[in-house]
Amino acid sequence: MSLTRWLLLGEWRAHPVRALLAIAAIAVGVAMGFAIHLINAAAFNEFSAAVKSLSGQADVQVAGREPLVDESVYARLAAHPQVAVAAPVLELSAAIAGVQGSLRIVGIDALRAGFISPDLTGVPLDGRMLDVLADDAIFLSPAAQAWLGKRSGDTIVLRAGLEDVLLRVAGPVARARAGQRIAVMDIGAMQWRFQQLGRISRVDLKLRDGVDRAAFRRTLAQELEAAYPGRFAVRQPDDGDQEQRNANLSRAYRVNLTVLALVALFTGAFLVFSTQALSVMRRRSQFALLRVLGLERGQLLRQVLLEGASLGVLGALLGVAGGYGLAAAALHFFGGDLGAGYFPGIRPQVAFTPLAAGVFFLLGLGVALLGCLAPAIEAARARPAVAIKSGADEAVLSRLARVWPSLACLALAALLAFAPPVFELPLFGYLAIALLLVGGIGLMPRLAAEAFRHAERALLRSPRRAPPILSLALARLANAPGQASIALGGVLASFSLMVAMGIMVASFRVSVDDWMGHILPADLY
Repeated sequence: MSLTRWLLLGEWRAHPVRALLAIAAIAVGVAMGFAIHLINAAAFNEFSAAVKSLSGQADVQVAGREPLVDESVYARLAAHPQVAVAAPVLELSAAIAGVQGSLRIVGIDALRAGFISPDLTGVPLDGRMLDVLADDAIFLSPAAQAWLGKRSGDTIVLRAGLEDVLLRVAGPVARARAGQRIAVMDIGAMQWRFQQLGRISRVDLKLRDGVDRAAFRRTLAQELEAAYPGRFAVRQPDDGDQEQRNANLSRAYRVNLTVLALVALFTGAFLVFSTQALSVMRRRSQFALLRVLGLERGQLLRQVLLEGASLGVLGALLGVAGGYGLAAAALHFFGGDLGAGYFPGIRPQVAFTPLAAGVFFLLGLGVALLGCLAPAIEAARARPAVAIKSGADEAVLSRLARVWPSLACLALAALLAFAPPVFELPLFGYLAIALLLVGGIGLMPRLAAEAFRHAERALLRSPRRAPPILSLALARLANAPGQASIALGGVLASFSLMVAMGIMVASFRVSVDDWMGHILPADLY
């Protein structure tokens, strides 16, 4: 153990910057992946809880395939013999004068909503119980009151088309979730004030005791399809389809951020490989001497793997801690959608999950071990009699100059770039990016050798005498380009990470702008 510790600490003291860069690269990759996981988990948990608070104790929901539908279906559902309570709901988002953003307003029948969704019931002031039915009253959740700076008794101006709607804050929505910005009105008043007479969003149904919910949903779906072809969907609140729809809201940005985290982890793996390969090559004669003195091949293999694992452990620990801090900061300042607007009006709280932290820690450690595996095997396989000689390291690195594997990766990447998506995700495109990185890094030894040789020849042909340091440096790089090619590969991997971030941000902007151009083609709304 003393020899192992001495070799490890000695290498870190000799080249601390290389070790710190490898640790930082792994930490960045782990932190990005862990933060994305925590943000998504917190956002979806809070979003699902908010949806459940809106749907309450409903057994079945009948919603239109369009945002608003004719309310005539409500009378049919309320009269159904297997339905105990039917509660119509109207949901709108209204702009607020002088405030950036919109307020989600839920219109309910207060006499019926109490049986299904009591969390949505407004709490009127003392002596004003009829405010729950008043046409000028609106109830704000605590988060909405704090956001708008309004209290009970204040007035609020909302936009309904081209008109302003002046409403009175009649009280709070006391049982709204923390951070949930919603408002509640009487559904009849809301239809009138917001020019949606005869329109509703959905009907929440509470069934009679003993009714088979699954059978009722199937039967009701058939009845509505026969009476209103293609207009209504019958579902269970917060079922798997609803969860999938919620997930699809932000799948694009989640997938792209996850791939970006994988690119960062790949960069970390290659920096570990670069650090360990250069370290092993530099200490090749020292390892050979230790082998001659009695160090076994397995001990040397474990030594190099331990050095890489130590980088992975430190990087993964920093990544897990940094990912948790990054997720907490992102949720605090930008919300669960990172400001994209997928989950408006919710305030998720980050929760540390030991299982996920362990998975990302092992991922960072595994990446580091994978990066140092090839140098470790090479160090263990080296013949001491050959490795102890000066200059033997370049002969080992000459095997990296093979071109055909890199060209095969680039050709395969070009083919995969035109492959169709899988489950509406460009999985082959992501694989093409990985192959491009591997192919580009694999070409570095040959490109470095050719570039340095041409530079040396140009310097020798120059009529002006070059500085001795420049001549010696080019001569060294031209005749022994192996170590330089490994370092250049690390630069390529790091630069690819920056390019990936820039492309991702630009593609989001272009895609959203193109989508908005198709959805909202007019110049003014």
